[in-house]
Parts: sequence; structure tokens; C-alpha cells
Amino acid sequence: MNDITMKLNADELIKMALREDISSEDVTTNSVMPTAQAGEVELICKQDGVICGMEVYERVFKLLDENTEVEKFVADGDKVKKGQLMAKVKGDIRVLLSGERVALNYLQRMSGIATYTNEVAGLLKGSKTVLLDTRKTTPNMRIFEKYAVKCGGGQNHRYNLSDGILLKDNHIGAAGSITKAIEMAKAYAPFVRKIEIETETLEQVKEAVEAGADIIMLDNMDVATMKEAVKIIDGRAKTECSGNVTKENINNIIDSGVDYVSSGALTHSAPILDISMKNLHAI
Repeated sequence: MNDITMKLNADELIKMALREDISSEDVTTNSVMPTAQAGEVELICKQDGVICGMEVYERVFKLLDENTEVEKFVADGDKVKKGQLMAKVKGDIRVLLSGERVALNYLQRMSGIATYTNEVAGLLKGSKTVLLDTRKTTPNMRIFEKYAVKCGGGQNHRYNLSDGILLKDNHIGAAGSITKAIEMAKAYAPFVRKIEIETETLEQVKEAVEAGADIIMLDNMDVATMKEAVKIIDGRAKTECSGNVTKENINNIIDSGVDYVSSGALTHSAPILDISMKNLHAI
């Protein structure tokens, strides 16, 4: 995550997280450390995985005290091992203690998503199918979680509702039909916007193709039905498989021939990566 993205988009979210954790003061830290004291603490990985969020981790401490120094030994996207020393943080011990939980929350969450995504992406290796995330993200965490997906080897679907047109079942219901929904989207949207539509049956797939959809989502279809849908579409639109896709069942999808597979599990079900700050001492 570069400096511009951090300052324009992430800083305010990090500040909100810090304000949530320190509403008036860190009473525990202030009770044992009433005055400034320089110190150092180590960042240690406690399980194998893919690291993500090192710049965000550092930014937490920098926002509390710009004089904090973070010496990083790994970068986002690196594979790490249990017991590996990933960074040393030097600064006012009060800052190291007060920022610890928020910094680790970001790093553990983002690294967990990157690790899980990397595992799922590995299952698609050698196929033409590209792994995508969804908008099923934690509120106010989307910028971090979607970045973590990229670090893990996946790609991002649309970032938000302003980023692309995806006509789902309720949009189709509101418009009256697949054909009508696509016609209305084409009339309203700028020409640079591709139109994606969700389908659940082969009859809907046929209608979507005839109406000129750019991308057709095959939602909650079994593999046999997806294969038939891909034949019907015959390259006239890109295809995306979606619906309860996880690490456990993604192998079943590879042979279907779809261009993309989107998985909400990448962001809503990935476990955190176990990371700790240890060996705090005065210097």
C-alpha cells in the first residue's frame, strides 16, 4: 500500500480504530509508564503464512508518534515461517503499548486473508480461471481486505457500488426481467462500463447472452450446469462462477471452463494469522 493511498484513504480509518481503542487515555499504560521512556519490541510470526499489512502496522505507531521507528525484515506478499522475526519497533514505550492491539489487529487480519487467498489461488494454478474477491468485507475494512487479497495472489472484483454494474436477482426483479435490466443499464451507464448480470438457470443464461451482457455470473450452479452454461455462452461474454465458493470445494469448479470465480470467503471467512509483539524492553 503506497504512501498516497495510505494518506488519502487509510489514515482516517486507522485514526478511527485508534480512537475506538483509546477514547480518553490508555489507563493501564499510563499507570505503569507515567513518563516517556525509549524502548524496543519485536514483531514475531507464530505460524506459517503470507504477510500483509506491514505498512499499515507501521502507520499505526507513526500516527501516535511520528518519531517511532519500524525496522521491517519482511514485505507484504512475503511468505513467513513460525518463529520468524519480522520487525523491530523502537520508540516511546507508551506508544508501543498503546498502539499494539490496533496494529496487530490490522496485521493479523490482513495476513490471514492473504494467507487464505494464497491457498485458494494455488488450487487454481495451471487453469485459466482467475480468483476474485467480493464486496463481502468488514465495514470500514474494505481497502485493507481487498489489498490483502491482491497480496495473496487473488484479484479484486469491483471495489464498491460506484465501480461497476452488477445486476443481481433483486435488480432484475426491480427492472422486470433480465432483458429489461440490461437494456436499462446500457441506456444509463457510460459506454466504458461493462455490464455483468447474475443468472441461476440455463434459461436465464440464454436470455442474458441474447440481451448482450458483457459478463454473466453463474450463481450457485452445479458443475454440470456450469459446463452447459459455458457452452451456451460460447465466448460471447465472460463467465464468472459465484456462490459459497471455498477452499474445500473450488477444485470442483476448475473443469467447468469459467473465466472467473468469486469467493466471499476470502474476506469473510479467513482466519487471522497468529502474530505477536514480544520482548519489550527499555533502551
